[in-house]
Amino acid sequence: MLEGKKILLGVTGSIAAYKACEILRILQRAGAGVRVAMTQSAQHFVAPLTFETLSGYEVCTDLFPSRPVDRTRHVKIAEWADCMLICPATANIIGKVASGIADDFLTTVIMAARSRIVFAPAMDFRMVQNPVYIENCEKLQKLGFLFVPTREGELASGAQGPGRLAEPAEILDYTRIALSGSASLKDIPVLITAGPTREDLDPVRFLSNHSSGKMGYALAAEAALRGARVTLISGPVQERPFSSVTAIHVTSAEEMHQAVIKQWEEHQILIMAAAVADYHPAEKQTLKIKKNGTSWALELKPTVDILKSLGSHQNGKLVVGFALETDHADEGALKKLHEKKLDLICLNNPLKEGSGFKSDTNQLTMIDAGENREELALMPKWQAAGKILDRIEQLMNKKQGDT
Repeated sequence: MLEGKKILLGVTGSIAAYKACEILRILQRAGAGVRVAMTQSAQHFVAPLTFETLSGYEVCTDLFPSRPVDRTRHVKIAEWADCMLICPATANIIGKVASGIADDFLTTVIMAARSRIVFAPAMDFRMVQNPVYIENCEKLQKLGFLFVPTREGELASGAQGPGRLAEPAEILDYTRIALSGSASLKDIPVLITAGPTREDLDPVRFLSNHSSGKMGYALAAEAALRGARVTLISGPVQERPFSSVTAIHVTSAEEMHQAVIKQWEEHQILIMAAAVADYHPAEKQTLKIKKNGTSWALELKPTVDILKSLGSHQNGKLVVGFALETDHADEGALKKLHEKKLDLICLNNPLKEGSGFKSDTNQLTMIDAGENREELALMPKWQAAGKILDRIEQLMNKKQGDT
């Protein structure tokens, strides 16, 4: 996700400094090259050698090193970095930057920055609630600095409250936002469904499918990275929603239907990536069904077709569906496209290698209302999400041009 990106990781004097080692590794696993700058205080918690070993680069610690190799390295590193992540960020470093102070290497390189800067704060709850700190954060946010919200929990002082460093996955999300450089869907409300639904048979059993929700969650993340205000309605999955996404969790097809109906009016784009159950038991048993050795016939009734129910209420909005077909794929996808009055349908076959429910990759065919087709190669789902949103933006611009 960060392939080829260059990130300067600034580590400051917080007890959470040891967590920066894990952050560095996560950034590297995402494909980024990482260099590290440390304040003098940070070196009391973690030795520079640790970060040099992990990053493969010399750690910058002194503005005036005893044997300077490059007298303007703060400028050159600022030019090198595609993003600066200050993690953990203390109240001191945030106060310095807000006041324009550049009295060590890290603050100096921040002053020379060409790229966006992300602060991931960590401190005691009293410091987080200090009005001076809050004022400094607000000032920097207005200037375009990003802040990863602190989390509630047990702090180094033994107190409970806000101030804990955010989880690594959330810090990665904000770094991706800083690096995305895209605002093509800025402030556009996008509604996305993801995952399976579960239809209860009795208190302990249910009917469902193998959907993992990965495609829908990838779409939600990509839309958020493009500046959209994303609402994600999700069935039961193990995925984690992107940090800026509003998640609504549901279980059954009817719950998903009601959630979509409630949210639809406030959104401009709908992407129905969920694998909604087509049928539900005609009657849910209130007690566990006992095994008695005899055959058992189960009566099923169709669930509400969510997309079809929205077809006559689009009012210029854009609706995208998914068609999962194992046979007669084109015929099934085109029928769904026209019957449900969709602007775009994404066709895939779970029997194809690499396109299964729980796979991290997918191979899709996109077909618009004019039956124009685009075949996508097998690719990671996050990359396929980008292709889908590119096509959605084209269709959205066309709609706006037609009106």
